[in-house]
Amino acid sequence: MSAFDTVVHLIYLACATAFVVGLHLMNAPRTARRGNLVSAAGMGVAILVTLAVLIEGQQINAYAAWALGLGTAAGAVAGLVAARVVRMTAMPQLVSLFNAVGGGAAALIALGDHPASTQAEVTGVLDVLIGALTFSGSLIASGKLAGRVPGRPIVVPYGRLISIALAAVAAVMAVLVVGFDGGTAALVGAAGAALVAGVLLTLPIGGADMPVVISLLNACTGTAVAMAGFVLGSTPLIIAGALVGAAGAILTKLMADAMNRPISAIIAGGYGTGDAVAVEAGGGSAAVREITADDAAIQLAYAGKVVIVPGYGLAAAQAQHEAVALAQALAAHGVEVSYAIHPVAGRMPGHMNVLLAEANAPYEQLQDLEESNPAFPRTDVALVIGANDVTNPAARRPGNAVSGMPILDVDKARSVIVIKRSLGHGYAGIDNELYSDPRTAMLFADAKQGLNALLTGLSAYAS
Repeated sequence: MSAFDTVVHLIYLACATAFVVGLHLMNAPRTARRGNLVSAAGMGVAILVTLAVLIEGQQINAYAAWALGLGTAAGAVAGLVAARVVRMTAMPQLVSLFNAVGGGAAALIALGDHPASTQAEVTGVLDVLIGALTFSGSLIASGKLAGRVPGRPIVVPYGRLISIALAAVAAVMAVLVVGFDGGTAALVGAAGAALVAGVLLTLPIGGADMPVVISLLNACTGTAVAMAGFVLGSTPLIIAGALVGAAGAILTKLMADAMNRPISAIIAGGYGTGDAVAVEAGGGSAAVREITADDAAIQLAYAGKVVIVPGYGLAAAQAQHEAVALAQALAAHGVEVSYAIHPVAGRMPGHMNVLLAEANAPYEQLQDLEESNPAFPRTDVALVIGANDVTNPAARRPGNAVSGMPILDVDKARSVIVIKRSLGHGYAGIDNELYSDPRTAMLFADAKQGLNALLTGLSAYAS
């Protein structure tokens, strides 16, 4: 091994270390931004070193250099524009698009660089299958999140049978590649089957399962990238892909546990519509108690401890800044404030944390389900903003759509104020028993309008 090769391997090892350190830093909101920067720096150095390897080995000509340069520039500009332009509420669909890009790129690597050895052929086939399935599945998931594809479960006639047939076709193509030197034609056939399978598998999945689906697709993207690393013999790709795949798999399990649904049932689809018809205020199955914004503001001002429970309604109304402004006003009035965040409260893992952090909510006030639930019995007011199924006490009883699902115990607070546009159902399609609880008061309003009204009322009372 030459001195150049030794230096390259050492730099690649340093880049891999940066990936691990960056992933570790992403465990906490306070250090997550730094973790992103560390990981991005490691990948940037890895790209530059790879370019140096290609040049030193004379494996690149002028045309390839221009193609690499233009591709890198285009990707950098697209990423920068997306980071600056895309709203925080649209982040879930952007993450799905990134999953699609990663999976598609990994599949193209195996298609463009046909493996020579049996081991590389096996990883190449896996790369194509997983990458192509992730590409099409992520595009459908992104469309559902963006509203371009209906969020409800879409059942394709004979979809299961077609999926089984596609799996058989993919298996035959894989055997042709590995055992009979089927070449690029067989890989293309496998890719085609996987692309269609990705669409058929994602369409029946409802909006309630989107956080789990995004995590699962993220794991698939990482696995495909790792397989591409084996095809190219690239250590950084193998390590980066393995880290993303492992992190995505762990997160998928955590999200599934948070919904008390097995991953197999999620893949089978059929849960959550995303298109539920709203029910007008006061039109529920049980009587509810309404409250005015002024009365709610006075109740909050007199509270010693308030827990804010954000849900997707807050994200849809882009009301994170108003929620943080109200929390700051309450804190200035001497009220202890925290945020209780359910793992699947948004449309992707960590959605609520990202929104509130973007609005400069103090990191120490962001508490997960395990931290929040013990605090509710000593909470004066639980302020629920657009959260539905994750607060439904029916989850504690068997025999309904949310049975066994870990929920935020907001009904154990001394009083509850719910800001919601209507008594419409959540993804589970059942009434929320919290709304008819005697300790619950409903403030029927859009999340942003309701929070602004509370802030106005609090300011008038405090002054």
